[in-house]
Amino acid sequence: MSAFLTVTNSACVVASFRRAARSSFPDSFIDEDPQQALEELNDALEASSDNAEWLCQRAYAHILVKNYSLAVDDAKRASHLKPNLPLAFLRRGIAEYHLTQYESSHAAFTQGLQLDSSDKSFQIWIRRCEEMIGSKYDWYQTESQVIVTIMAKNVPKDGVSVSFAERGLLATVRLTSGEDFSLDLHLLHPIVSQQSTFKVLTTKVEIKMKKMEAIRWEKLEGEGQEPSIKHFNPNENPSSSQSAGKWDKIVVDISEEEKQEKLEGDAALNKLFQQIYSDGSDEVKRAMNKSFMESGGTVLSTNWTDVGKRKVDISPPDDAEFKKY
Repeated sequence: MSAFLTVTNSACVVASFRRAARSSFPDSFIDEDPQQALEELNDALEASSDNAEWLCQRAYAHILVKNYSLAVDDAKRASHLKPNLPLAFLRRGIAEYHLTQYESSHAAFTQGLQLDSSDKSFQIWIRRCEEMIGSKYDWYQTESQVIVTIMAKNVPKDGVSVSFAERGLLATVRLTSGEDFSLDLHLLHPIVSQQSTFKVLTTKVEIKMKKMEAIRWEKLEGEGQEPSIKHFNPNENPSSSQSAGKWDKIVVDISEEEKQEKLEGDAALNKLFQQIYSDGSDEVKRAMNKSFMESGGTVLSTNWTDVGKRKVDISPPDDAEFKKY
């Protein structure tokens, strides 16, 4: 009996020593077994719910097991208890980043940097947020093409993958942060995939899809579909191109084609409009899209001050009659 008590007491002493040794719950302990760390942090916080440092570490454990919303909650509680604790803003920013809440994530990292300017991780995360915030897409159309532009700077040509299907577009752009911006669209109308191309510029990726029919698209996506935009770390996601359907891989450097292309008449005019849109401000692009759509393709204005406050009427040429498709 005494031997049993000795063994039992020794085990209790060892367990007590281990708990005391990691009473601060260092990152290394959480990295080793995040789920076990969560359980112990839950127990600790039941006894001391106002420990901001423990809340930060539980937020870290939540991040490792991808409980990002719970991590945000813990980080916010820690900031409420200790407003000047930089680690709380770091944990919150990382969790919100994984929730694709890039604006609020950026704000959290900025606040953390103000509290601790020596921590370089804040600056790294701020740059990553700014890159994600800047990664957006837009679209417009001509009589024969639908053009999608993904705004991303300094993307290497081998960092872009674009696939076309009759009613689909799948584009993945490797950003300078090492993460991928992926756009997966189910198109409103069919395209000619073999005649659809893309090119990589210094400020954007431009994708041109050949319309199967020369009709005006009311919108980019098919009925009941919304654009599926994904930001992800390539280390966590094996592939962005594992979508259903038969895809035609098109990898064409069309800059040389454009140099050889001699345009006349309507084609030259369309090329001019495309260039105006490409180089125009956000207001110019909004004006061109709004006027073109509302007028049934009969008016193309770059004056947002004018068209932004009224409905643009259909105005076909004097010798033409407008017909709806």
